[in-house]
Amino acid sequence: MMDGAWIWLAFALVSLATHGPRGSFIVLGHRARLPEALREALRYAPAAALAAIVMPNVLVSGGAVSPFNPKVAAAVVVVGVALRSKNPWLPFLLGMGVLLLLRKGLGL
Repeated sequence: MMDGAWIWLAFALVSLATHGPRGSFIVLGHRARLPEALREALRYAPAAALAAIVMPNVLVSGGAVSPFNPKVAAAVVVVGVALRSKNPWLPFLLGMGVLLLLRKGLGL
């Protein structure tokens, strides 16, 4: 019986932890404003999340961290081209070209 109560308490706490922060923006609306520094930091959250998703795939090759693999070279090309070009497709195309050249052309 006690185990069931702990599970329900855990569900309630997880629900509060999940829905509380999200719901607070809806409930409080414009009455509460985030500090400017926090709002500025939240602008970079999508880029940070994308980097956290992509970087392990770029750095891990064959089940181990390998800083010298074709995906790292392609990622360097993508970042370099993206910083210089405003075309969103050019980094993608050049990065894929470098990756295919290194893998299929040079056999790396």
